[in-house]
Amino acid sequence: MKKTLILLFALLAFCQTTPAHADLDGFLANLNIQARADLPGFKAGLSAQFGVPLPKVEAVFAQVSAPADVFMTLQLGQMSRKQPEAVLQTYKVSKNKGWGAMAKELGIKPGSSAFHALKRGDLHYTGQPGRGDASDGPGQGKGRGKGHNR
Repeated sequence: MKKTLILLFALLAFCQTTPAHADLDGFLANLNIQARADLPGFKAGLSAQFGVPLPKVEAVFAQVSAPADVFMTLQLGQMSRKQPEAVLQTYKVSKNKGWGAMAKELGIKPGSSAFHALKRGDLHYTGQPGRGDASDGPGQGKGRGKGHNR
């Protein structure tokens, strides 16, 4: 019991000193941990957050290697305004290049706020219906914030 409490306090101390979204890799690693703790809940949350039917979310799960990859497939689909199937095609061909390269291939401009948010890992899994924070469209470059008409 004592060792468990010490481990719990050490874990809490570590979590408080580590930024929530230090970078994309950190965000994705944390997301995988969260997803594996409640996979059915995570799938339902992705369905709600991105407005994708649960069977389609499960189809993406069947084609990628990790729960965070499902999130990124749906996130890039939202950011690029492409269906998950189109993002999966890019994923299959370019997954070894990284998410930034895939974002560019999907039309997300490197100077856009969405691209910068992606590289920083400033993405959010809310599990709630609604639009993600980093959802600029593919044509959004520098100086084109969310307030501009698309």
